[in-house]
Amino acid sequence: MDRIASWLDALELWVVGLPFIPQFVLMLSVVIPISFSIAWILDKSLNFILSRLGRGSDQ
Repeated sequence: MDRIASWLDALELWVVGLPFIPQFVLMLSVVIPISFSIAWILDKSLNFILSRLGRGSDQ
């Protein structure tokens, strides 16, 4: 666990040490795909749950 924590700390320090523009581009290239993936997973799972409860979007 200590190795993972130290690796993440080193990564964070590296990102914080970057100039603003590369830091901004790096964060957007990571955060946007993760956010879209989470939203897609939540959408599909909510649609599945609602269809099982008989409250699908076709009604």
